[in-house]
Amino acid sequence: MKKVILLALFAVPAAVLAQDSNFVIKAKVGADIAPAKAYLMYREGGNVFTDSAMVNEGVFEFKGTVAEPIRAQLVLDHNGIGLGRLGRDADVVLFYVEKGDINITGQDSVKNALISGSKINDENKSYNAFVAAPEKTMAMLNSEYQAASESQKNDQAFTDSLKARYDKAREEKSLLQYQYVKQNPDSYLSLLTLIELGEPDIEVTKMEPLFNGLSATVRTTPAGLELAKSIATERAVTIGATAPLFTQNDANDKPVSLASFRGKYVLLDFWASWCAPCRGENPNVVKAYNQYKNKNFTVLSVSLDRPGKKDAWLAAIKADGLEWAQVSDLKFWDNEVAKLYGIRAIPQNFLIDPNGKIVDRNLRGDELNKKLASLLN
Repeated sequence: MKKVILLALFAVPAAVLAQDSNFVIKAKVGADIAPAKAYLMYREGGNVFTDSAMVNEGVFEFKGTVAEPIRAQLVLDHNGIGLGRLGRDADVVLFYVEKGDINITGQDSVKNALISGSKINDENKSYNAFVAAPEKTMAMLNSEYQAASESQKNDQAFTDSLKARYDKAREEKSLLQYQYVKQNPDSYLSLLTLIELGEPDIEVTKMEPLFNGLSATVRTTPAGLELAKSIATERAVTIGATAPLFTQNDANDKPVSLASFRGKYVLLDFWASWCAPCRGENPNVVKAYNQYKNKNFTVLSVSLDRPGKKDAWLAAIKADGLEWAQVSDLKFWDNEVAKLYGIRAIPQNFLIDPNGKIVDRNLRGDELNKKLASLLN
């Protein structure tokens, strides 16, 4: 086996290494299917890891360490053609890697294999059954869209109908997920389900009580502590909260502070030159700015442009006609203001009143104009 991403072990403190947990994945899938090869892929600490193993008489094995249970993909390349050449019908199974021995047994594939010896994978079977109905509907609707003709895909009525049905199924799944978490407070899978429910925006009023209802063991895992931090950040930027203050440099490297906008309504807008939805929304923001800039309203934009991409940022400002204050530290998703406001997807915005209170958020298109009209006309 060979790890595609090598860990810098000598740079990691021994105390951290001691917290990692050994896992062994033992698989037996049918008889000899040489020159088959298996691949294990998972994400940990912001890195994607890929291991590979040759299949000998249907048997292969993976070993490694993970700090916490992690969702992983196991792919069986029956003909040994290479991971990058496998299509959408590849033999793949999603499961969890955790401390201990995990056994995978199948007749002729991994996607239909039995996974045993792992608590979280046993829990995952129950969870999948719990949310099976809306999941089946969502999968069916995805297939229906994929099978549609180009004319159907360009038919607004057709796509709107699919979207409405999909959104309904997704909402049904979310309700079941919240129910699962409430009923299984000592399950690490409940924590992972809450993390999924929090993407891209955490609903504090729903999320916080369920998180607090988890067992102390689950809440104090590294992932639990990180979710607690995210909830606290989101609570700080809910409607009615005082907008967190910050200072960041503009395009001329001059510091601009949010505090300097006190006394005005200000739309704090998060965007980036590379973000197509953001660029699509910019004309609506320009329209609102031009309509209300003389009525005690302005905009302050924070760009999540990448390091070394200042020219792209400035070109987008000019092309989109963004005449208001623009700031960025060019750190991409590590933008300090974005982290302060818990930004994990863009575009996003916050409407702040003259006293510094957040009065609304994520206003798009006509919603933005209607809100400003109610406040400023």
